[in-house]
Amino acid sequence: MPYCMNAGLLRIGRVSEEGRVYLLTTVVDKRQSFFADWRVGRLVVTQLREAHEDKCADFLCWVVMPDHLHCLVQLRNKTLAELMCRIKSRSSQAVNEALGRQGRLWQKGYHDRAVRREEDIKALARYVVANPIRANLVKRVHDYPLWDACWL
Repeated sequence: MPYCMNAGLLRIGRVSEEGRVYLLTTVVDKRQSFFADWRVGRLVVTQLREAHEDKCADFLCWVVMPDHLHCLVQLRNKTLAELMCRIKSRSSQAVNEALGRQGRLWQKGYHDRAVRREEDIKALARYVVANPIRANLVKRVHDYPLWDACWL
């Protein structure tokens, strides 16, 4: 977890507000397509579900793309930095173990955008889960194995 140590310093002015909805994106190191194999992607999904079950955040929707992750979350009892550190470090450990590899899985940092209260959260969720269609991975989102939304 060495890159988590300074996670709070990666972006000066980053604010984590409990109850706020955030659109989060994080990218695999060197944009390697580890998650093109859905079984490897499921290891990330497991960490998202565990963070949800542990009440770190409510995951409104997410999609694990071959080389990155998008999720729409409502923070509960963790900061953005704590949540992302948890997901990235635990998924790194699981993926590295499964693939018999060592080293960094994720790029340092992540992108976040606080969702304004007046924004249509369901429209943002549709945008997130439609990523596999825009990337020409599938014709219909239901054909992609690595996504979910709380409205289903």
